Amino acid sequence: MLALAAALPIAGCSGWKRERAETRARSAAERDKASEAADLGQRLRAEGLDEAALAEFERAIAINPTLTVAYLGAGEIYRQRGDYTTAEQRYAEAVRLSPSDFDANYGHGLTLQLLNRLSEAVRAYLRALAIRPMDFAANRDLGTAFLQLGEAAQGLPYAEQAVRVDPSDGPARVNLGAIYAALDRHADAITQYHYAAELTVMSPEIMLNLADSYGKVGRYDEMAATLREVIHQRPSAQAHERLGSAYFRAGHYDEALASFRAAVAMDANHYPAHNGIAVCLLNRYLWSDRTDRTALDEALEALRRSLRIERNQPKIVELLTRYG
Repeated sequence: MLALAAALPIAGCSGWKRERAETRARSAAERDKASEAADLGQRLRAEGLDEAALAEFERAIAINPTLTVAYLGAGEIYRQRGDYTTAEQRYAEAVRLSPSDFDANYGHGLTLQLLNRLSEAVRAYLRALAIRPMDFAANRDLGTAFLQLGEAAQGLPYAEQAVRVDPSDGPARVNLGAIYAALDRHADAITQYHYAAELTVMSPEIMLNLADSYGKVGRYDEMAATLREVIHQRPSAQAHERLGSAYFRAGHYDEALASFRAAVAMDANHYPAHNGIAVCLLNRYLWSDRTDRTALDEALEALRRSLRIERNQPKIVELLTRYG
């Protein structure tokens, strides 16, 4: 009996060790399966088979919920598909599992920016840059996020760093130009837009920004030329109205009036164009020694139309009071 009693603990200990060994073996096998699924997902992704790749990444996560690479792969696909909410969840989990992983922090920041959660995006980008300070994309996108927050001065060092890292990137030059413009450094903005034009195709939106900076530094002929090109590519009431403003400042009043009228013809609710028409006609009235009543009446009607569209215009109210 004593011999049997002495043997029992040894047998129980042996069984417990066997169970632990079997559990470890099962866990190792599951981890291997998860890694194989993630590896397959990466290969499928490289072949452009995103749906199949996503299925493998999600299978890897289901098998091993601690596999960072699977969350990163799934997050990237969700983001590129436009499912930013799910992408953010995957990247957030990757960051939780691997706080010092650059790709996890940068991907999280980018997705938060796409969700317009800008303050959170800034924090994620800063974490990414703490890991890899010279990364081009993180510097560029952090500068843009600060600009979107209305904190251009905060974004300036990062936008400049991005251009230093890759001077040949056109979009980075555009971002830096936009930040300079927001800081009223329009000559610097023009320089960056010119660099960008040599490196990439300038969209009408970027050309509108360039035209605004030309106007801010008094280069009205170049402003007008840029806006004519914008209208050639993509006509809009805004482009016609800004062209009218360029002509007016350059002293080409008939051309200005024609451009303002073209803007209203495209969009009757574009109140800045109504204001432009009014100012042109008020000038005509004054130059006639206040005898051209037709010009005055049309100017006053343009002011009234503008105020019906946007009531909060103190200067327009003042003009209407003075002449009406």
